[in-house]
Amino acid sequence: MTQLHEELVDDPGTPGCEVLVVGCGNLLRGDDGVGPILIRHLWERGIPEGVQIVDGGTAGMDVAFRMRGARRVVLVDASRTGAEPGTIYRVPGPALADLPPLEGLHTHAFRWDHALAFAHWLLKDAYPDDITVFLIEAGCLDLGAELSPAVRQAMEEVIALIERDFLAELRGSTAPAGLRVEFTEDGYLRLDAELAARYFPADAAAAIRRGGELWLMPLRGPQGGGLLLKQRNAAGDRCVLVREVLEDRIPVGVRDAVWDETQGALRIPLDLET
Repeated sequence: MTQLHEELVDDPGTPGCEVLVVGCGNLLRGDDGVGPILIRHLWERGIPEGVQIVDGGTAGMDVAFRMRGARRVVLVDASRTGAEPGTIYRVPGPALADLPPLEGLHTHAFRWDHALAFAHWLLKDAYPDDITVFLIEAGCLDLGAELSPAVRQAMEEVIALIERDFLAELRGSTAPAGLRVEFTEDGYLRLDAELAARYFPADAAAAIRRGGELWLMPLRGPQGGGLLLKQRNAAGDRCVLVREVLEDRIPVGVRDAVWDETQGALRIPLDLET
């Protein structure tokens, strides 16, 4: 394997990133697919600059190549320890020293520990030193089954942990300055393509009036209700109908806006007369 190792290491691969999030598992086996499904949910919510996400259920050994140059790595997978389904284990780097042997490794059974073992062999001194693994105890592993309620809830909790501990700082540091939106005479709020893609990737939002502001908060998809962001033009700009929320008092024109990371909302001053 020495010659193979030298050939692989000589490949420059992809450039490094601040955070690499990998979801391992088999989408066809119920709760075993929680890792790849979590990756898809992260994608829908929007990924800040400096973050890469990988579906380890399909990428297989490519996961190891993606680890090269990553400052922090997060892996998510299902576990089968006999504990209550939905139990969450957070395994920090120092506890990951004992990795399985590479003999017999194949992509049809490529789990989180296999990914780390292969990356450790491949990358040597370039192996990341900041790695965290989240394991979610699986319940139903039937072929073609959906995630069980307990595992789905646990997945949401892990997403919240990843957002808080690994992504929040990057979102705050890469928020674009000078956000601007436009209220139109027919009661729509227009967002340019970059703003919409960054904060409203699922094209769904909830809108409320709070004080003298309109708050627009992203939802994970139209199935959760709320307002739809419709494509306005070929450039990808979006518009959302806010007439009812503002009770037909539309402050027509361009307005400055601020993304509030703490509240998870786009806040737009209205300056309406009372």
